[in-house]
Amino acid sequence: MKKRKAIILAVVGVIVLAIIGASGFKWYLEKNLEKLADSSIADISLSSIADGSYTGSFKAFPVAAEVKVTVKDHLITEVALLKHENGQGTAAEVIPSRVAEAQTLKVDIVAGATYSSKAILKAIENALARAGK
Repeated sequence: MKKRKAIILAVVGVIVLAIIGASGFKWYLEKNLEKLADSSIADISLSSIADGSYTGSFKAFPVAAEVKVTVKDHLITEVALLKHENGQGTAAEVIPSRVAEAQTLKVDIVAGATYSSKAILKAIENALARAGK
């Protein structure tokens, strides 16, 4: 009987720890995504950026993006999406072409792919910010 109680207590303990761990993970995930959703995208002036290719990345677990931005004559000629980790945000993979077409980071995000859209835009922003230094 004592052995049975010990096993039951151990199982209950494991379940409680799993619930606490899952709650902590959920909180961490929600905070990352909330921070990403609330972040603003700077509109970087291309007039100060020399010709070249610049890489940038951004990560807010579980979303991450890495890009290569090519600038020629102060124009974005290409934005290549090198890496994109996402949940259901593959629709946001049109963002690089929108940025190149509009010549600005102030493009509409993709509905249903908000986090991925923002992560890709932040990666492009980081690449251009690095290029301007």
